[in-house]
Amino acid sequence: MGGHPSPGKLGKHVPPIDAREPLRAARKPLETRKPAQRKGFLRTYGWRVYALPVLAVVTVLVGVQSATAPAPSAQQPAGSPPAGTAPVSEAAGPGVRENPAAPVDLNGETAVLPNGGDFTLSGKGNWHVVPGSGEKIGTGRLYRYTVEVEDGIDPSSYAGDDSFASAVQGTLSDAKSWTADGKLALQRVDGSSARPDFRVSLTTPDTTHRPDTCGFSITYEASCFRSSKHRVLINLARWVRGAKAYGPNLSGYRVYAINHEVGHALGHSHVGCGGDGQPAPVMMQQSFGVADDYVARLNDVPGGDQGAVPADHRTCVTNEWPFPDGH
Repeated sequence: MGGHPSPGKLGKHVPPIDAREPLRAARKPLETRKPAQRKGFLRTYGWRVYALPVLAVVTVLVGVQSATAPAPSAQQPAGSPPAGTAPVSEAAGPGVRENPAAPVDLNGETAVLPNGGDFTLSGKGNWHVVPGSGEKIGTGRLYRYTVEVEDGIDPSSYAGDDSFASAVQGTLSDAKSWTADGKLALQRVDGSSARPDFRVSLTTPDTTHRPDTCGFSITYEASCFRSSKHRVLINLARWVRGAKAYGPNLSGYRVYAINHEVGHALGHSHVGCGGDGQPAPVMMQQSFGVADDYVARLNDVPGGDQGAVPADHRTCVTNEWPFPDGH
């Protein structure tokens, strides 16, 4: 599971113009003033004689420039983010908005839920099956699964049931997922014609925290597998926000979360980093981080997966696939 061990194994200022010498008109019209006063005109008004025409010309040029400036184009629509910000990931499918890119200290406090979009905190505690099924993928023992969503979740936070179901099915059908070694097969069913071996369920944080689901012994958002219910619980908070270790790669994190929790349903346990700088095993608790010392410390609490990860000073890099090479 992504975090807590499941009971069954388991988000110019422009400075003001100097006003000490404002431009002022003469108090009397020129034609009413004495000749001696007119002779001292330049001496009296000095630079103002030249400044006023120059200011007038600048004003005209600014107006022309504003009037002829091009309107926002289709490539850069009005209100679009400035250059250099992380765009929406096209490959990630609908509803995936990448987190702002920022340096990530993989040896730091990476278990904290990142900032990001809003999500429903509490649902109704029951789930509905998303209609749909797929072909059998892989060879070997067949595991059937349904895709489900907790009732009461605002669909705008995850782009709706079909988006979540497509992400789950697409991930588990990928050649780098659990069927790559030829030892098992996976097939999505809708539950009406075949009983599933496990259920992949998008679930609100409050329901995830319940003692009869994932619990909350490690007080950071996480997903889990509850073997007694045959249910993979994907924490909505993580689905919307991702994980610090993954930085802006929200789509990659979602793939990881699915593969990791389904890995528990297939009988796999938590492991640590295989070697400093190597890709993290998919069964590492990457929702918390990829540094063994940090993950081991989080697990060293009652209810944590104590001893599963050694404090061996190793730090991996993120990896979302069980078989990154496809075999």
